Amino acid sequence: MSKNNDFYYRNFVESAEVSCEAANMLKDILCNFSVETLPENKVKLHEIEHKGDNKRHEMTNVLVRAFITPLEREDILKLSQLIDDVTDCIEDILIRIYINNVTSIRKDSIEFVDIVIQCCDAMKEMLEEFPHFKKSKKLNELIIEINRLEELGDDMYVECMRNLHTTSTDPFETIAWREIYEFFEKCCDTCENVADIIESIAIGNT
Repeated sequence: MSKNNDFYYRNFVESAEVSCEAANMLKDILCNFSVETLPENKVKLHEIEHKGDNKRHEMTNVLVRAFITPLEREDILKLSQLIDDVTDCIEDILIRIYINNVTSIRKDSIEFVDIVIQCCDAMKEMLEEFPHFKKSKKLNELIIEINRLEELGDDMYVECMRNLHTTSTDPFETIAWREIYEFFEKCCDTCENVADIIESIAIGNT
C-alpha cells in the first residue's frame, strides 16, 4: 500500500479508536456516577469528541488536495462522517443525562454501554481489516458480528424500555430515560451504518 493510501485507512482506524475511547469513558462515568462531577466529565467527553472531529477534518483537508484516492471520494467522506457520528452519539448520551438532570444511573444502562463498547471494538477491528477488503474473509465476519451486536442493542433497548415503564413511578424519570435509551440504541445503529458502507464499498470495488 502506498504511503498516500495508507493515510486514509489509518485515519479511519484512528477515528474508530476515538469512538472506543469515548465509549469506555462513558462507562467509567456511569459506573462511578456523581452529579457533582457530571459537568466536569461532560467537558472531558467533549474533548474526546473534538478529537474525532479533528480526525474528520484531517481527512477532508487531505482529500481536497488529493489527485488520486484509493476509493471514491464520496465513499471516503461518508465513511469518515459515519465513524465520527458514532462518537457524537456516545457524547449525546451523556449530554441527555446532563440536560435531563439525572441524579442516579439505572443498572441496565451499564449493560447497554457494554454493548456499545463491543460495537465500537468490532468497528475498529473491521476498519483495521478494511485495507485488505479484496482478499479478506475476516472482514465479512466482522460485518456480520456488528450486525449481530446491533440486533443485541435492539433487544436491549426493548427490555430497557419495558423495565422503565414497569418500574418507574416518576414521570420525569420515565421521560428522561426514554430519550437516553434511544441514544444508546442509536450508537449501535450508527456502528451498523459504518459496517453497511464498508460492505457496500467492498462489493463495489472487488
